Amino acid sequence: MTELKQPQPDAKDWTWVLSRECPDCGFDAGAIALGDLPTLIDGVVATFADRLSDEDAAQRPTPQVWSPLEYACHIRDVCGMFAGRLGRMLGEDDPLFANWDQDATAIEQRYWEQDPDAVLAALRPAAASIGTAFAQVPAEQHERRGRRSDGAAFTVDTLGRYFVHDLVHHAWDISGQRPLG
Repeated sequence: MTELKQPQPDAKDWTWVLSRECPDCGFDAGAIALGDLPTLIDGVVATFADRLSDEDAAQRPTPQVWSPLEYACHIRDVCGMFAGRLGRMLGEDDPLFANWDQDATAIEQRYWEQDPDAVLAALRPAAASIGTAFAQVPAEQHERRGRRSDGAAFTVDTLGRYFVHDLVHHAWDISGQRPLG
């Protein structure tokens, strides 16, 4: 593979998606409930399954934009990261989450070299599991809190909404930036 240019680290504070519709992908996190997550996540996984079967799934559209394969690796890892965070929020009082450098993870795990079939095989159960986990949180626990290392505070409810926007947004990224659904 030719030398990859490193994508610019995403330094945006995406927590604003909790209070307004995303102008890029059109997702409105305020319009969903935790019970909606499994269906939304299933749609994301279907989008990735379709795209990972394409011959060019490992090709970046531009040198500094991840390929569908790299995005699939990322959302697989996001599912695991958020499962851990959700578990801590339900089991601990106001946990502080360690920083996760998604760009460093992509490089360390060499996302661009991974096998699309293996990535999809790992993504499917990870996505289904986290979707179900959020949907099964009892209503009286929706307000349990946790914090990111940058100080951003979440409830279980807002964490789920924030999480699913990330997945939906990346499905939009790989769909040629056409509206999803």
